[in-house]
This record gives sequence, structure tokens and C-alpha cells, in this order.
Amino acid sequence: MYVLWSIYFLLISYTGSGVLLRPVFTKQPGSVVFPLQPGENRREVVFSCEAQGHPQPFYRWKLNDSFILPRPGSRYTLMGGNLHISHLNKEEDVGIYQCLASNSFGTIVSREASLHIAYLENFKTQRRNPVRVREGQGVVLLCGPPPHSGELTFTWIFNEYPSFVIQDTRRFVSQKTGNLYIAKVEPSDVGNYTCVVTNTVTKNSVQGPPTPLVLRVDGVMGEYEPKIEVQFPEVVPVAKSSTVKLECFALGNPVPTISWRRVDGASFGRKVDINKASGVLEIPYFQQEDAGIYECVAENSRGRNSVKGKLSFYAAPHLTEKPQDVQKTIDDTLVWECKASAKPKPSYRWLKNGEPLDPMEDRVQANNGVLTIGSLNLADIGMYQCVAENKHGRIFTNAELRVVAIAPDFSQNLLKAQTLARQGGDILIECKPRMSPRGVISWRKGKEALRESHRVTVLDNGSLRISNVTKMDAGLYTCVARNQFGVASSAGSLLVKEQTVITSPAGHLDVTVGESIVLPCQVSHDPTLDLKFTWFFNEQLIHFGSHGAYFEKVGGRSAGDIMIRNIQLRHAGKYTCAVQTKVDSVSIATDVVVRGPPGPPVDCQVTEMTETTASLSWGPGMDNHSPILSYTIQARTPFSLGWQAVTTVPELLGGKQLSATVTDLSPWVEYEFRVLATNSIGTGEPSKPSKKARTKEISFNQVNGGGGGRSELVITWEPVPEELQSGPGFGYVVAFRPLGAQGWMQAAVTSPDASRYVFKNESIPPFSPYQVKVGVYNNKGEGPFSPVTTIHSAEEEPSRAPGRVRARSVSASEVEVTWKPLAWSNNRRRILGYELRYWGKKEKQDTASVIRTVGNKTSVLIKDLEGSSTYYMSLRAYNSAGVGPQSIIVNVTTKKPPPSQAPVKIMWNTSNSKVILRWDQVHALENESEVTGYKVMYSQDKHSRPSVVETNTTSLELSLPVNQDYVIQIKPFSEGGEGSSSGQITIPKIAGGTILTRKNIASSWLFKSGFFFPFNQNVAVAVPASIF
Repeated sequence: MYVLWSIYFLLISYTGSGVLLRPVFTKQPGSVVFPLQPGENRREVVFSCEAQGHPQPFYRWKLNDSFILPRPGSRYTLMGGNLHISHLNKEEDVGIYQCLASNSFGTIVSREASLHIAYLENFKTQRRNPVRVREGQGVVLLCGPPPHSGELTFTWIFNEYPSFVIQDTRRFVSQKTGNLYIAKVEPSDVGNYTCVVTNTVTKNSVQGPPTPLVLRVDGVMGEYEPKIEVQFPEVVPVAKSSTVKLECFALGNPVPTISWRRVDGASFGRKVDINKASGVLEIPYFQQEDAGIYECVAENSRGRNSVKGKLSFYAAPHLTEKPQDVQKTIDDTLVWECKASAKPKPSYRWLKNGEPLDPMEDRVQANNGVLTIGSLNLADIGMYQCVAENKHGRIFTNAELRVVAIAPDFSQNLLKAQTLARQGGDILIECKPRMSPRGVISWRKGKEALRESHRVTVLDNGSLRISNVTKMDAGLYTCVARNQFGVASSAGSLLVKEQTVITSPAGHLDVTVGESIVLPCQVSHDPTLDLKFTWFFNEQLIHFGSHGAYFEKVGGRSAGDIMIRNIQLRHAGKYTCAVQTKVDSVSIATDVVVRGPPGPPVDCQVTEMTETTASLSWGPGMDNHSPILSYTIQARTPFSLGWQAVTTVPELLGGKQLSATVTDLSPWVEYEFRVLATNSIGTGEPSKPSKKARTKEISFNQVNGGGGGRSELVITWEPVPEELQSGPGFGYVVAFRPLGAQGWMQAAVTSPDASRYVFKNESIPPFSPYQVKVGVYNNKGEGPFSPVTTIHSAEEEPSRAPGRVRARSVSASEVEVTWKPLAWSNNRRRILGYELRYWGKKEKQDTASVIRTVGNKTSVLIKDLEGSSTYYMSLRAYNSAGVGPQSIIVNVTTKKPPPSQAPVKIMWNTSNSKVILRWDQVHALENESEVTGYKVMYSQDKHSRPSVVETNTTSLELSLPVNQDYVIQIKPFSEGGEGSSSGQITIPKIAGGTILTRKNIASSWLFKSGFFFPFNQNVAVAVPASIF
């Protein structure tokens, strides 16, 4: 017992210098290549090693797994943890070194560090035999480097220094063997060759004996196929991220060419350097994807040869998972896992305090990097190391294992002095003493041992669980812990309280945006306990006062009611009232649905544009719990004042309508559109604006022209409204050319309100055809041109007057004028029509009235003249340039006026569907023309168009359909025209062929002075004509 407690005290106690610490390396030895110079006396190497720990670690060293024992006067000296080696011996001191650091916690071993001694001796022989070859033959000159250690480089001197052999496609120096290869000997190659060897570590160089190259005189070597003399091994292992160089060179005549390829067909990356001149393939920063079979191909005109070799990728171990320091209790189980990445896969072994861990006992298992030690005891304390290794390297990682033995102790984990439980609930009273090994735990209630039941249970970890707590469970509880090192206890009271109950029912509220609502949370609870109300909105805590004053607590001490003022759409969701006391907590949830105007529609897109329309589509937004009833589309342009409603097809957009055509747009204007949705609550926010889209252009379609003064070309057009000008700096480009010409003449008109351009040039012939078009521009650039239109330059006035002008009186108020037309047009002028001027005898010609005809007319009727009056007339032809010369003046006298008296004493009678009319003769006055006849007009009513019958007598018989009323008027006419008309006579409808009278007999009536007078003896009534 005393020994165990002493060990435990050693592990956990504090010293005057601080807490005890395991050894940890802060500096580890690194590999050394020592350059040994000839004749050098000071040959000393230092391997560094430093570790932290308390107590201060002490150090030991191993060479090739054997301990080095530094003694006074020996070549090995320890200074702190550093190992000094003096008077290096290349036979004895070369090898693998490791540092061991130890203190009372255990021993750790450093990584391995190698010592190599680099040197280069002199060549032994001083003379070499000549090498004799034929011209065209290949040759290999051997270097044979002297004894050495360290990497070498090779060059060759030709004849004497500093003339070095230059490598090319014909000559190659191998950096693997040092040999010089000449693919095809030429006469210029004859001479002495000396191999120069340089040690890259010591920087020393030595020269071999010269080798003479002599040409044989017995002939020239013929052509032969390539023979590869320099090749790489069948398998070349390459370390990750290193640089590999493959050599390949062939002898042959003609000189072979060297090429490289990957057998798997993969291409070389940019990093690969292929030096065809030197026969070397270099791959820097070698990775897994660079591994594979590489082929060197040598070929000339005589044949082809190749060699292949495999580059295999390898990587030294790299730790990916390390064991961590751990403290365990007696009889516990330790599991440590060590993992490393490597190629090939690494093997694992474990060290304890610097020595191999020998799993002799069943409780110690080491398998594929996982160390398991069961039933731990104090002898397992120490420093452990995982070693991951493959043939390319090994790596170490350290971890400490502590095993403790403790008597039961509650000082850090006393039972709670008071534990509160709610009636009907469950309670757990934890008992967590510190002790090792694990002992026995028992419970007392009051002074009596606690008996377990279906409600009262002692758990495996020693804690006490009581289910369905009652008032009888209240009292003092004591936990007692025992192991082989002692006994300890801790006590605490259990208080039982009434449970908390929410009396408000869970609910579902349906509200409209802008309303205010109260969410209830009423509770019953133990009066000795304080309540805490907490509200959550969609499981997020509500911070009252930080939500824009929407949420307000309105409950009392036993109520947690809250009010939501002016509720918004974003407030829809799940509201939870959580009530908490020291013994329990309960909650209730209420779902709130907020109805409001729809959300903004989505994905508003313009699918098609024409000159004046745009096709739109969109997606429905959130309806916010009220179905969407309709949509509205708005648009804006750079010229509009904000967003404006637009006309659509269909005119009314229902809630299911997700596309429409906007009409009445302006051409060549950039538009944005947005959509708004409406439901029974109101209209929601608009959608995001569509992408800007421009309506299609409309070119000018009303370009015209012609006319003007002599030598002028007049071009006219319809001005572009401001809303179609698409920006400042608007103007017009007028282009014109003679018909049939190639190039266009252009002129800029800077006024946006202009509608006319006149080009004046004396060279313009009269009435010449020109092609014209008008375009637009603004500060952004030019717009479209109108279609090409043909107009004519200004023409000359007519040069001749019309002939054969004649005037004839048609009536008292009308005169007909006729003439012989002029030729319609020639190449200088046209005849657009004629201008007739006429004036009365008492008037001046300057005040004459004017009538213009259009086209090739040859007569005109002058109306509204005075009767018995003389009139004068003249005639001119006209065109766009003006009027031509005047014709001769003719005169004519109008006829006398027609009679001014209307027919009187009109009598009529009816018989057998006939109406017989009679009236008095109308006599003309002295200044009137004589009556030549009468016109009888009859119609079914006063408003319908009358039928006309002419007669030269004062009576007329009419056949009229039965069963209809008729209105009749009579007027005289003469050569002066029509005279005054009689009043209207209404003849009642005829039934059965006779007029309806009292005795059904034929009747006669006299019309005079607006009254009808019957001549029938059976009917004697005077009736006003207006009755009919």
C-alpha cells in the first residue's frame, strides 16, 4: 500500500521548481555529409539533440543500434545533449545515429541521422592505351573514376585544358558512368581525351590519364543500325517531389536520333524537359501520376532500336494520426492508434522507454499501428513511441502513459447540497468520487441503507435514479464509495415540488396584416418556485424591445401572455411559450397564420419585342394565404416619370394569368417592366424589374418631296416625336442622289423639330428624278434610315395657255366652261390641273373667284351665280412651280331666273289605286323665264327620298300602292332652273281601291292656302292640312 501511494505521489506532486514534465524533443539530429579534404587535420562533426522535461532529461546516443560510451580521452564527447565526434574515421564513424532522452517519466528516441564522409581520391594509373577505330564507327571511352564517396559529375578535356568536349547529338557524357560516347567517329575527333571527375560535396576535382583516339587506316566503317550503349535500369524507384533524370544514347551510322515516349500513351507535362541533344529526359517534382513505363527510341536510316524502363513512385512515411498523452486508472484499457501515409505501405512497431515493446502478455496487442494494453497497472507507466517505416525511411512519434491509484475522494465532486425534483417526474442524483481502481458505491437515505426498487435504481456509474417522484422521496441522501485504498462519502437533500402546468390550450390563429393579437400563456405552479417565461419564434429566442416594438409582454406573475402589435407577414410562424422553474420546464406552441397582400411575382421576363408591343411572362409569388385575384403590369422608360401602368392583352389579367402582351408602346425605346399581384387583402410589392429591352425600330414611312423654286430639291418628312428620340443630340441625316447614281450625298439637320430640307444647286435640271432617304442620329450614334423614295426636283411653270375656252349658261345659276387640254407632261414640267378665274361684269379681275381642277379635266361647272348676269372667265394651267400664261377671256350671260310663284289650287281625287292631280298654270313674271314643265315629287313620308315625275301639263295621274300614306309636292321648272315648290299634300292610304269615306264613295279635295276643302256633298268639313 505504501509503495503504491508513493508512486502516485511522485506522479502528481509539485516540486519547488514546478510541475513534473515528461521529456519532449525540441531539437533532433539531422543527417550529415562531411566533406573530407586531403591533408585536413580538423575533422569534427556535431550532432544536435535537445529535450525539455522535469526532472531535466539526461542523454545517451546510439550508433548502428549500439550505445556509444563516451570516456575521457575518447573521440566522442557529450555537451548537454549534443554529440561531438573528433578525428573522424571514415571506416568507424559512418552509420546511423540516434539520441535518447530520459527522465523519471521514461525514455524517448530521436529520429535517425546518418553520417557520411565525402571524399575523392586520385586516379591510380598514369597512362592508358590508345583506342583505335575506323572513321564512321562508334566508340566508348571509359572514365573509371577513382575511389570516392559522395555524388560526382563528369566532363572530358579534348587534347588540353580548357578545351572541353561539347555534347550534341553525336557526343554524350554519361553522368551515371562518366564514360564518353561518340556515336560516329569523324577525322576531327582524333586526339587525346581526359576524364575530369568532380565531387559535388568536397568540390575537389581530379583528372584521369589521357586516352588517345586514333583512326585506323584499314577502311571506313559502313552504315549500321543504332546500338543503344547508355540505358536506364528496368525499374527506377523515384522519391516523391524529387527530380529524376533518365539517360539514353546510341552509337550508329548515320548518327541516330533519340526520342522519348510513355508506353501508356499519356503526354508529357510542361514540367518535363526532353534534351534531345544530350539524350536526357528530366522530370522535376516527381508525383504519383508521373510513374509508368518510359521508352527511349534510337533510329536512323538503317533501323530502329529501343529500351524501356519503369519509373516507380515511392514516398517515405508521413504521420497522419498520432497517439496522444493519456492518463488512465488501474485496470483500465489503453488504445492508441498510429497511422502514416507512405508508398509502399509502412509497417509499424512500438517502443517503450526507447526499447522495443515486447507483447509477451496477452493483455498487450500491437496490430497494424494500433496498440492495445488491457488491465493497466503501474508497471505500464512510461514513454511510448510509434515507429512507422518502409524501405525509404522511418518516422517516430511520442506519447506518455500515466496510470494512477487513488483512494475515494469527493473533494472535487461533492453531492449537491439541495436537489429539487418535481412531483411525478424523474431525478438523477450524481455520485462521482475520484478513485482508482474503481470501487463499490452504495446509498443511504437518512441513516438507513437505501433499498432499490422499480422506482429507485443505483446506476452502474454510481448515480442514483428515482422515477415518478413522490413527496415521500424527500429527504437526506448519502453516497458512500469504497476501494482497497479507503472509504469516503458525500450527502445532499432532495426537495419535492409540485409540477408546473400550462393551462392555456395550444391554438391556431388566423390574422390579417396590421392587426394586433395576444398569445396567451397561463400556468399553475408550485408557489415556492419562481417562474421564468421565455418565448420563441420559429425556434429562435424573442428579444423583447429589439423587434421594432412589435412584441410586448402583457402577462402577470403567473402568466406569460405577449401581444404582437401591427402584425406583419414576416411574423407568421410557430410561437412557443416555454415556462421554466428550478425543477421542471413546460412549453406550448401556437401557430399564427398572417394573411396579407401577395408577395412580389418572380422571374419577370421579356420574351418578345415588336415595334409597339412586348410579350411578358412571370411566375407567381407568395399568395400570403389569400389567393391571387389579378395582376397589373407597369413600365418605365428614360423619358417617363417613374413607373406607369400599361395597356395589356388581355385587358384584365386574372390570378391564373402568367403572361401577357403589353401594347401601345413607342418604337425604338428602352423599357423596363414589373408585375404587381393583388388579392382580397390588397396589392403587394412589385416584382424585380425585367431586364431592359428595346422595342424594334420604325423607319420613316412618310418621306416625300418635290416642288420648290428653280434649281431646288425639296425633301420633306414627318418629324420624330420626342419620346422616340432615345436621347439628347437628336437630328436627321438627309441622303439623296440622282436616280441611277451610285454614291449618296448627305446633309445633317440638327433641329429635332425639322420636317423639310432644301438642296439648292444651279446644276440641278428641272423635274429630275432623285432617290432620297432620311435617317436619324443622337449622341449615342446613328439610327435607321427610311426606305428609299423617288421624288423630282423643282419643275418649270407651264409655258402655254389652254386653248378653245368656251362658256355656256346651263341655268340661271350655273355656267359650264370647257377647253382643250395641254400635253400632260414633258421632261421639264407637268400639268397638275387648271385654274379657272371668273368675275361679274361689275367686278374687277383682281377680285375674281378661283376654281382649281386636279388632273386632266377639260370642263368645270360654275354654280351659285346670279340670273340674267354677265360673267367673264380666264383659264391657266398649273403645276408645283406655279401657273402658266392666261388663256383668252370669254364671257357668258346666265339665263333668266325660274318662276318664283308656286303651283296653287291643287286638286286630287282617288279611284281604283290611282291618284289624279290637277293644278293651275304658273305664269312667269317679266324678269323670269317661261315655265316649260312641272316636277311632281311623292314619298311615303316627309323624310324619305321622293320619287320625281316630270310633266309639261297641269295634271298627272299616279298609280300608287294601297294601304300607304303619301306626301306630294309640285314645282315648276324652266330653262332658268326649278321654281318654288308647293306645300306638302298628304294623301291618306287607300283600302280596297278607294279612299275610306262615310259612304265609301269617290272623293275630291281642293288644296288652297294650307286647307283642304271637300267637294263631296256628303262630307262638308274644312280640315287643316297639318292633321295629315
